[in-house]
Amino acid sequence: MADAFKIEFQSPAMPEGGDLVVFVAEDLEPGPTAKDILGDAVGLIARAAKAERFKGKARSAMTLAAPAGLPVDRLIVVGIGGGAQGEPFDFVTLGGVVAGKVAGREATAIAEFPGLEAGVEEIAETTLGARLRAYSFDRYKSKKGKKKDADEENGETGGKLIVGCADPSATKKAAKIREGLAQGVALARDLVNEPGNVLGPVEFAAKAKELEKLGVEVEILDEKQLGKIGMRALLGVAQGSERPARVAIMRWNGGGKKDKPVAFVGKGVVFDTGGISIKPAGGMEDMKGDMAGAACVVGLMHALAARKAKANVIGAIGLVENMPDGKAQRPGDVVETLSGQTVEVINTDAEGRLVLADVLTYVREQYEPAFMIDLATLTGAILVALGQDHAGLFSNDDALAERLAAAGKATGEKVWRMPLGPAYDKMIESKIADMKNVGGRNAGSITAAQFLKRFVEDTPWAHLDIAGTGMAAPQSEISRTFGSGYGVRLLDRLVKDHYEG
Repeated sequence: MADAFKIEFQSPAMPEGGDLVVFVAEDLEPGPTAKDILGDAVGLIARAAKAERFKGKARSAMTLAAPAGLPVDRLIVVGIGGGAQGEPFDFVTLGGVVAGKVAGREATAIAEFPGLEAGVEEIAETTLGARLRAYSFDRYKSKKGKKKDADEENGETGGKLIVGCADPSATKKAAKIREGLAQGVALARDLVNEPGNVLGPVEFAAKAKELEKLGVEVEILDEKQLGKIGMRALLGVAQGSERPARVAIMRWNGGGKKDKPVAFVGKGVVFDTGGISIKPAGGMEDMKGDMAGAACVVGLMHALAARKAKANVIGAIGLVENMPDGKAQRPGDVVETLSGQTVEVINTDAEGRLVLADVLTYVREQYEPAFMIDLATLTGAILVALGQDHAGLFSNDDALAERLAAAGKATGEKVWRMPLGPAYDKMIESKIADMKNVGGRNAGSITAAQFLKRFVEDTPWAHLDIAGTGMAAPQSEISRTFGSGYGVRLLDRLVKDHYEG
C-alpha cells in the first residue's frame, strides 16, 4: 500500500538534508526558481550531465550524491524532454519517476517545469503519479529486511515528498481530490493481488460493503436471493465451488433525483480453473486476477464517492469461483439466463460472459441506466489482437465509444475499438439453444462481445476486455505490481468529463 508515503506542500526553498529534485528540459537548464535555490551549484548539473551522458530526455533522471556546496544528501535531476510537442504532457508518469527515484527517503521537489505550462492542476497530477508509484503489496512477506530492500529497489515504500510550488494551498486542495482516486486504484490493485485462498466471493463482497463508510449504498445478494431473482447462468458457473456466489450492487447518489444513473458492471471470477474445461497448470496462478473487472468497479466507486462526484452511479459485480467438481457445470449443458434466453455451454472456461449476462440484465431491468459499461478479463484472444498496451473496446454506441477513447488518451489507460456485426453474431448460434457461449477459435474476443450484446437490448453499452491490461500487465513508472488497477482512472475521467452536473 501507499499509505506510508506522505506528500506535503510549501513554497519553494532549499531543504536542510534529504533529497532535492529539480527538473530540466533537453537544454539541461532548470527553471528560474530552481536556479535561485541552487545558486552557484547550478553548474553541477551540466558537469555531471556530461560525465553521465544525461540528455534531459523525458522520464530520465540523474542522481548526484553529496553535491558540493548544497546542504542536501542528493541532488536528483529529472528530465522532461523537449516539451509537450503537440501532445498533452504526461505529468502523472513524471510523478511516478520522481517517487521511484526518492523511494523511502524525504525529498523536496521544486515543481517548476521549463518549457511547459504547469499550474496547480498539473502539479497535482504529479502527486497522483507519485502515489500510484508508491503502492506496494507486501502484506504476506515475513522477512521485513528483505522486503524493505526489494521495495526500495522498485520505488515502492514509504517516505515523504515535499512539493515546492507557487501556491501550496491551492495545490494541496487539487492533490487531495486526486488522493481519493489514488486510493481507488490502490483498492483495485489490492483486490487483484490478493491470493485466491484469501479472497473468495464472500470476502470480496465484504470489501465492497466497506464502501458504505464513504456514503455508497451497498446491497449484497446471496445465493438464495440470486436463485429467486433467476440468475441461473451466474449460479451455474459457481455450482462447482464450495464457496457461494455473491452479487454486490453499489449505488452512489451524487446527482439529481431525476437523473438517470450510469452503470458499471464487473466480472468477478475470484479464481478460474476453467472448470471441467480445465486450464493447463502453467500460469494458472495468475487466475487469481480473473476478477480485475470487478476490482476496477469497486475502486471506481471508492474514487467517485471520495471526491463526491455529482452523478448517480451504479456499480454491480458478479462474484463466483469456477472450479471442477462433481456438481460443476458440464460442457453441453443448457442454462436459462435471467433474460430468459438460453445458452448451450460449449466450454466451461468461457464462464465470465455467463456471469456478466445475468448482471447486465439485472442492472438494465432494475435501474434503466443511461449507459452500461462492463469490464472483464474476458479473453486471451484480446492479448493476441492488442497485446498489453490497449484494452479492447466494443460498443453499440458511437458517442460512448468516442468518449471512452478520449478518456483513455487523457489518462494513458488506452482503449482500441474492435468491430461488432451480424457475421460475428452468427458464429455463436446454437443448434439446441438460443446461443452458445463460444464461437470457435477465430475472432474470440469479438464473439465474446457479441454474446454480451445480446443482453443489453437498446441500452447504450460498451464492453472493455481488460485481459491484457488488468492483471500481469508490464511494469511502468506508475504501476509495479501484478494488479494494475486499470480502468479506475479511465472511468473516473469519463464520468468527470461528461456525466457530472
